[in-house]
Parts: sequence; structure tokens; C-alpha cells
Amino acid sequence: MAMIRSAGLRTERLLLRSWRASDREPFAVLNSSPRVMEHFPASMSPAQSDELATRIEAHFERHGFGLWAVEIPDVVPFAGFLGLAVPRFEAHFTPCVEIGWRLAEPYWGHGYATEGARAAALFAFDTLRLQELVALTVPENARSRRVMEKLGMTHSPADDFDHPSLPVGHRLRRHVLHRLGCEALPHLQTARSASGH
Repeated sequence: MAMIRSAGLRTERLLLRSWRASDREPFAVLNSSPRVMEHFPASMSPAQSDELATRIEAHFERHGFGLWAVEIPDVVPFAGFLGLAVPRFEAHFTPCVEIGWRLAEPYWGHGYATEGARAAALFAFDTLRLQELVALTVPENARSRRVMEKLGMTHSPADDFDHPSLPVGHRLRRHVLHRLGCEALPHLQTARSASGH
């Protein structure tokens, strides 16, 4: 089967697009924020942020999809990332495709993550024909878990796991896993139509 490549997605308020060189500076600012990185092991240096951006771009080359740069037209040219990624670690639920997001703090609380994630999930099921998406985070990340719930994702305690990239005893090692199956496609389409985004 030919690889499906996506240059981006549009929603009512968002443009999920390919990355530009000009995104790297605001991305570094985002990744240095203690609030944004609260549920990650540490904030990132500019070099670490650039390395992540390079990995994100390489993911698009390898898989044809990935974590798009989030632009909010008439508001900000770069607000963070949102999209689909194949995890690099092994766990009981891999191989899989993860849906994820990271937005700068000024753009929290506006429904942007839910709006963009709904579009990414629709793309995953309708265009890529994936059977399932997963999302993962630490139990304390209530903000992201709320987005997962709004998408219709489900959580079973039996799926919770210790993240293999973090050492034993690390405060963030325990993760929760949320799942969304392709049978959710009609619900996602209805929710998009009902909300306007």
C-alpha cells in the first residue's frame, strides 16, 4: 500500500501544518516552560528542543504523518504541536500510534487541543484506516486526561504501565494509557459537526 502523506489539516480555528525553520525558536521557549513541562522529566534546553523538532520532521519522512505544528490563524503562527506519533519504546501496547499534543500556556483552556486532536483522530481512522489510537501521560496530568476523555478515549487500570524510558523509582515513571478504537469514527464526525470544530 502506498504511504499516505499529509501536509496538514485544517479545523475551524486551527491549521495543523508542516514545520518551518521559524517554528524552532518559539518551540524552544515552549519546551523551556516549567508549566508546560510539569509532567515531563525536565524542561529542555534549546539544543534539546531542536533535536526533538528534527526527530518530529524525520517521523513525517518515515511514516507520512506525525506531530504537526499548530498555527492559530490571526492569533499566533506557532502555538505548539499536535498529531500522531509511533512511540520509540516497547510496552505491552506497542506497536501502536499515539495521539498527542503540547501547546504553549497562553493557548490552554480554549479547546484548541480537543479541536485539533479530534481532527487528528478523524484523519487516523478515516484516511490512515488505523484500528486504534492510544494516548499516555502521568496520572496527575488532569488537563491532558480531560482532553482524552472529551475525545471519547477510555481508560482501564489494567493498561497502566511503568514507562521504560524512565528509571525505577522516578516520580513520573507510572503512566496511564487511554485508548480510542476506530468504531469511534461516527462519534468523532458527529462531535465535529455539532461543535463546528
